[in-house]
Amino acid sequence: MADPRGFLNIEQQKPTPRPVFQRIKDYDEIYQPFPEESIRAQASRCMDCGVPFCHTGCPLGNLIPDWNDLVHRNRWEEALKELHSTNNFPEFTGKTCPAPCEASCVLAINTPAVTIKNIELAIVDKGWEMGWIKPVRPTKETGKSVAIIGSGPAGLAAAQQLRRAGHSVTVFEKDDELGGLLIYGIPDFKMGKFYIQRRIEQLQAEGVKFQTNADVGGNIDAKDLLKKFDAILSAVGASKPRDLKIEGRQLKGIEFAMPFLTQQNRRLLGKPIEGRELLATGKNVLIIGGGDTAADCLGTCHRQGAKSILQIDYNPRPPENYNPETPWPMWPKVLKLSPAHEEGGRRDWQIKSSRFVGDAQGNVKELHAIRVNQYYDETGERQFEEIRGTDVVFPCDLVLLAIGFSGPEEGLPKTMGLELDKRGNISTPNGKYRSTNPKVFAAGDARRGQSLVVWAIAEGREAAREIDEFLTGKPSQLKARDASLIQVGMPVR
Repeated sequence: MADPRGFLNIEQQKPTPRPVFQRIKDYDEIYQPFPEESIRAQASRCMDCGVPFCHTGCPLGNLIPDWNDLVHRNRWEEALKELHSTNNFPEFTGKTCPAPCEASCVLAINTPAVTIKNIELAIVDKGWEMGWIKPVRPTKETGKSVAIIGSGPAGLAAAQQLRRAGHSVTVFEKDDELGGLLIYGIPDFKMGKFYIQRRIEQLQAEGVKFQTNADVGGNIDAKDLLKKFDAILSAVGASKPRDLKIEGRQLKGIEFAMPFLTQQNRRLLGKPIEGRELLATGKNVLIIGGGDTAADCLGTCHRQGAKSILQIDYNPRPPENYNPETPWPMWPKVLKLSPAHEEGGRRDWQIKSSRFVGDAQGNVKELHAIRVNQYYDETGERQFEEIRGTDVVFPCDLVLLAIGFSGPEEGLPKTMGLELDKRGNISTPNGKYRSTNPKVFAAGDARRGQSLVVWAIAEGREAAREIDEFLTGKPSQLKARDASLIQVGMPVR
């Protein structure tokens, strides 16, 4: 245990964000560096609970009390080993994860939780700084080959696991840069792209092969992959956006969120913009949706110099501190304030969009909507009813639809003979990753639907274990919690 009285004597402290007036002028990361001694003090708040619920809150099963204790004792390299034993890319989760582990921390019952996410990030940052993170090549080749379609967090995690088990791994990415949504979907102010690049370089040094501009089902024949490789993992994500099918949807200026975010990331990378340029500069922006993608759009609109920004949500405004519907250790459905919300803009809830109205040139100028009330029917299902006389009109020059995704694009699953479930995701048995095609596996958003980066990494790791068993015909050594398997600078076997 780090410090028996640490949680009593030390208050929760988090990194300080840069001032709003400063950070909205650039795309640099929001938070300032956190002193090492402060991180160690925060780690000492961990109580090393008899039943550490943070393990169940984390999809990766991270050994959180273990590395908290090691950080407190200034044993950083050992902490990194424990962290890497369950998480291939702690900087990805440390930057982007909403930290369900913290929501299930025992301290969170009645006090601020241990700042697990910040400690995790500090450990991996220390590892890179000290040169402890090195390529880990297998000591023996299996002669088996795996094609991974998609280079997002699920694909990259599976690639590293399978390569370290001795298989030949080739990752196919349809875009011109590797990283999936990490590179083109997540803004730089949340996670700089160098975090992704150095992990790609590590995987390349370990022997993973990458092909960009490789659209499987397009310029790459999916049937050829089925013949050439011993196994295939589909980690293509859930890229099909949900649409808002109401009157006036065809008007110019109504756009999906992801192309808007992708264009800005391409600008920062010095890449050409394809199609119509999407910019919020000088416009009245309306963001429809209440999740992380909507918040990313909000922060980007601030930096592009929008005239005004309104974010609307179909759901009711969540309570600010405690929601009796989601008691500890469940993920709390409470009001989330991202740094983008602190930077400005307005929010409104219980809004149902009715129709868009445009000008003579076919550009959107207004959203007509009505307020709704949430209730539960006799079966306990959530329902919404329109509130008569509450019609509202929102002026807008640019509308960004951030209402989620409904599964992978259908072309690739169809070509490979993969069945989809009722939600439009690649169908696999419950708790398994093998699809209806015996050589094809699925992981990440393509299998479970739109989710978190931490879930994608967890799925990639578990899919890799199942593929390894399929290829070798024996129980896999790729255990999720086997600290001896993935060690910093150490071989797999």
